[in-house]
Amino acid sequence: MYSKKNLKHYWIMMAPGYIWLILFSIVPMFGIVMAFQDYNPTLGIMKSPWIGLENFSYMFSMDDIHQVFINTIIIAVGKLIGNIIFPLIFALLLHELTIKKLVRPIQTIVYLPYFLSWVILGSIVLNIFGTTGPVNNFLGIFGVDPIVFFGRPDLFRPLVIGSDIWKGFGYNAVIYLAALTAIDPSLHEAAAIDGAGRFKRLIHITLPGIRTTIILLIILSLGNVLNAGFDQIYNLYNPLVYSTGDIIDTWVYRAGLIDLQFSLATAVGLLKSVVSFILIVFSYVLANKFTGYKIF
Repeated sequence: MYSKKNLKHYWIMMAPGYIWLILFSIVPMFGIVMAFQDYNPTLGIMKSPWIGLENFSYMFSMDDIHQVFINTIIIAVGKLIGNIIFPLIFALLLHELTIKKLVRPIQTIVYLPYFLSWVILGSIVLNIFGTTGPVNNFLGIFGVDPIVFFGRPDLFRPLVIGSDIWKGFGYNAVIYLAALTAIDPSLHEAAAIDGAGRFKRLIHITLPGIRTTIILLIILSLGNVLNAGFDQIYNLYNPLVYSTGDIIDTWVYRAGLIDLQFSLATAVGLLKSVVSFILIVFSYVLANKFTGYKIF
């Protein structure tokens, strides 16, 4: 039981968080009204003319917006798949490492990129794949002419997906490593006595033991299908790769803050938010059904 004094301290402690939530998450939501207006900055939200769903109709009639949605889904799905598979493989390899003294140094090395922003990592990646970077220097040994990797639409998506996996696979493996520690070691010992090798123990003990965790992470990832990563794309893309690299968030940024099409950009952003909300709710319903995971 909390006393009134403790409850007062609790609310004082939580006050900065609530203030931040209200100012930066709730108050800005009133701006979605612009999606249904022909917004004019000089008139403001209250006096701008109301046009209903015209912005949405115009949005679906645009040719480039269809490609933007396709780019977003392809990049986001590629990241989701990669960020499930590669952390799992890394966690399994690290868990099976016989020299335990190497576990912590390896974990530290692969964790580092996760804690760096895309402003820093973007510059690193661009330099690595630059025309005078180490990748082109290596290819030059075999007589290959310098390749403008981030200037080629056909290479942009794989590079974006690959660099995102590189940034986060070490940190994402933590969940799998935690799940692996929950497997009863006696199961492996009994299987080894019966003659089961490492591969058979992996197939019949390790993977079934973390199956629930894998399914849960896959299901919860469904809510991020339209989140392809604004920070990363913004720091890596350029007009040469808009055809395959332009995503919803970068398109909204250019339309709203550069081209000053505030209402159209708000309409696109609102559509993305609604679809993402539906996917998140659906993913939590699936998570509850198949793994018993609940938020409340």
